[in-house]
Amino acid sequence: MAQQRGKPLPKFGEWDVNNPATAEGFTVIFNNARDEKKTRGKAVNAMSSASSKKTDIPPSPPTPKSKWLVDQALDKGVKVAVCSTSIEKAVSAVVSCLLGQERAEKIQIFAGDVVPHKKPDPAIYTLAANTLNAEPSSCVVVEDSAIGLAAAKAAGMTCIVTKSGYTADEDFLNADAVFDCIGDPPEERFDLAFCASLLERQYVS
Repeated sequence: MAQQRGKPLPKFGEWDVNNPATAEGFTVIFNNARDEKKTRGKAVNAMSSASSKKTDIPPSPPTPKSKWLVDQALDKGVKVAVCSTSIEKAVSAVVSCLLGQERAEKIQIFAGDVVPHKKPDPAIYTLAANTLNAEPSSCVVVEDSAIGLAAAKAAGMTCIVTKSGYTADEDFLNADAVFDCIGDPPEERFDLAFCASLLERQYVS
């Protein structure tokens, strides 16, 4: 997606739950995804994290195009959490709107107002990992900005970047993988098995 030059970033809390486009900036994380490769999908722990561009938060939002990836994780017993630097009420509303109430009830939300520092500080990711009893080295984060990437790497997590219109020209050199979007089957850019392969590679190298 080409960067939308001159388009102002949404301000803190300006999420219209009836307009998914205002939710750009969310993130997704998967924990222990490498187990997916070893067990062929039997047992996996995963975390999903979301952030909002409005508060200089990164990653791609839980848009309709990422529902299948969330379902894939939840179906395999992966822990899914949303990590955002915005307030919990706003994050919950957007997640419920974009992913549906049934999915939202299975996703734990970690909002930025419960940690002392926002991204690129890793505090929100560290809190999520500790709360879910997940090793940071077994987590895969899906971000969409350099700020989110920095936070994920500082937390010791693997990070996939899906570019957004606001961050297309940012430096993602430290990302473990970079895509233009998540995509929908049969044209998805990556899946849970790909996340597993990234974690597997980190232990081999």
